[in-house]
Amino acid sequence: MRVSVITDFFQSINDLGSMVVIPIMIAIVGLIFRLNILKAIRAGIMVGIGLIGLNLILTLIWDYVGPVTTILVDRFNLNLSVVDAGWPAAAGVAFATKVGAIIIPFVIVVNLLLLVTKLTKTVNIDIWNYWHYAFTGAIVMTFTGSYVYGLTAAAAHCIISLKMADISARRVQSELGLPGISIPQGFAISTVPVYMLLDKLYDRIPFLKKRKIDSEMINSKLGILGEPLMIGLVLGIIIGIVIGYDFKQTMELAIAMSALMLLLPRMVKVIMEGLVPISSAAQKFMEKRFKGSEFFIGLDSAVLLGHPTTITVGILLIPITLVLAMIIPTNTTLPFGDLAATAFFISMATPIHRGDFVRTLLSGTIIMAIVLVIASIFAPIITQTAVETGFAFPDGASEITALSAGNFVALIISKLMELKIFGLIIVAAIVGAVIYVSNLFMKKQAVAPTNDDSEVQ
Repeated sequence: MRVSVITDFFQSINDLGSMVVIPIMIAIVGLIFRLNILKAIRAGIMVGIGLIGLNLILTLIWDYVGPVTTILVDRFNLNLSVVDAGWPAAAGVAFATKVGAIIIPFVIVVNLLLLVTKLTKTVNIDIWNYWHYAFTGAIVMTFTGSYVYGLTAAAAHCIISLKMADISARRVQSELGLPGISIPQGFAISTVPVYMLLDKLYDRIPFLKKRKIDSEMINSKLGILGEPLMIGLVLGIIIGIVIGYDFKQTMELAIAMSALMLLLPRMVKVIMEGLVPISSAAQKFMEKRFKGSEFFIGLDSAVLLGHPTTITVGILLIPITLVLAMIIPTNTTLPFGDLAATAFFISMATPIHRGDFVRTLLSGTIIMAIVLVIASIFAPIITQTAVETGFAFPDGASEITALSAGNFVALIISKLMELKIFGLIIVAAIVGAVIYVSNLFMKKQAVAPTNDDSEVQ
């Protein structure tokens, strides 16, 4: 009965939606750090307004880019056996399991334990994306038949997320101009080690090492044509022509792309306006009570989509992903549900590559290839879990997956946990190693210069 009451309480919170809960949580965080009550409320409202604006603008992706992806899928004539049902399907399946039922209070407790023991600096308030942890736990529970193993797997994914959020926070804050935040979103953090390794590799390639092609450079070279809204206009026109739109449809797509490129950064600035007083209050609070301590607010990776490089590369990755789906031998996934959201898959590439367009595009192509392979590997178990939870399959689909489930952290944990107790020991060792290495990394960051080139070593 008590467990049921707790789960019902957190489910009711989840049902309120981000429009209500995020402003409340931001205000509560502000009050904890002794911010004036009216300023705390204002900060929460500003962040909420920014997120509402962000979601409204992202609707442009689904309204205008969504039909484009459908046409491209038809044009590529892909004949693949597994349908990408998208993140809503993966999240719905994950939350419908026994692990998903208690994932919100469970992750909050794990996060608090790490904060108390000073093993993380991130407070993850992005509760809707806890589904990534629930997904990992649900897959493991299906594999092993053990609820305990499922919760352990979810905890492992959560801890790794918090540590990756910590080590990437400085670069995110610097590149996006968002003080005091980090990104613990379950998929985004799985790309951090990949992008860091690739960034090191690019530093050894002469063309990539000596040149930086970012939005500022493009703007300086092309003038007005290099502005984000003009880039969006040109991209929209090119895509409209390629897929065979008439003049009206092409121009509607072009204007929508321009709006996307112009308005997303402005909504991120609104979010920043709300976060600045919280960040300042947290810094003063921590400095007064814990010398040298930092505190990060863990947000959804959607706040990273305000960077022009991210959106531009995200749009270009749509046809690239379809080509990859055709040529990767082991791929069985038909990209569809998550195809219009490719910008989310490279959201962490932009800050780690310091806004460089070429590096982000190369890394995005590599990560989408990895995503397709992992999504295909997960397809049978996702299908099985979906059947067990009563999920309604898309029309004509006998097997489903989700690109957003193409997460190598979830894959490694779930495959190891198939070994049960032996796998549990290995996963614990991996989590311990991640904590140890990330702490060393954070110490190195603390003594490094604050310029861009030294933030990610």
